[in-house]
Formats: sequence, C-alpha cells, structure tokens
Amino acid sequence: MNNDIFFFFYNLAHQSHLFDAVIIFFAGVFPYLVVLLAFLFLIFHLPLPVPPPGGGRMVGFIFIRKWKEITLVFFSGVLAWILAYILKIIIYTPRPFEVFSNIVPLFSESGYAFPSGHATFFMALAFALFFNHKKAGYVFILFALLIGIARIIAGVHFPVDILGGFILGFFIAFFVKNV
Repeated sequence: MNNDIFFFFYNLAHQSHLFDAVIIFFAGVFPYLVVLLAFLFLIFHLPLPVPPPGGGRMVGFIFIRKWKEITLVFFSGVLAWILAYILKIIIYTPRPFEVFSNIVPLFSESGYAFPSGHATFFMALAFALFFNHKKAGYVFILFALLIGIARIIAGVHFPVDILGGFILGFFIAFFVKNV
C-alpha cells in the first residue's frame, strides 16, 4: 500500500516543467518561508486582551506569554529535528530512488528516509502554534501537509516516511507543551 500511494503521487511528477517547479518550490523553498512566517507570527501577532491573573502589569504578562509561545515552538522544532535525525540513523530506511531504479527525484536528497525530518519538524511547529492559536495552527498544519505531499511527489520520501514524521511531530509538540 505504501508503494501504491507513493507511485500515485510520484506519477504526477515529470509531466510538466511548471508543475515540477511548483513541487520543487513546496518541497525545497517553501519550508524556509514557513519558518519565517512562524517567526513573524510569533513576534507580531496581537495577544488576546485577557488581563493577567491577580491584576498585575499587562506589559509583563504579554512578554511572559509571548516568551512561553516562542519557547514552545522553538523547542518543539529543535527536538523534532534532533529526534528525526537520530531515528533515521537507527531505523536506516532507504529513499524511493534507492529502492526503485526507475525513480528520478526532482532534486537530490541524501541520508535516510524514515521519519521525514521535514514532516517531523513542520508538524511539530504547526501543533506548537495550534496549541495557542487554533486558526494559525490550522494554516501551519496545511503548510506541513503541502510540504509532505510535495516531498512524496518529488520522489524523495515514501508516504510512511511523511506519516511517521507527522505523528512524531505531533507527539513532540504535545510533549514539549506539557513539560
């Protein structure tokens, strides 16, 4: 089933130069933009106008609240990237173009495949945002899905690599939030 889903998506590649360019953008360039957007959102979003507990100073309360949000997102992302890297070495799963000789990836990628570091990182980032900002979180979950699907179409990941990364990313963000 993993291979069937992979080939369903991969067969969309190499049909049009324009579509391939869009996939390369979403798999390779867009992730950097998502990190920038998350950073800008965390810095510039307006906090909810909720008074601090005990009637303390609002400015200090806002700073502490933003600091907690930034810390949650930062540590979720860092932990996601580190754990994905460690698991790749332990599990040692080849990439699609290493398994099937007829797969020509849209861009070069090295290292092991499972779990996808991109899927793990961006889903952890998305859920870290979601826990404090539902609407923004949904947008970033969509971004993570786009990145993951683009990496399957590009021929550098199997669906199970992406799904495993998404699940790991969620649990990492959940863990960091509750620590």
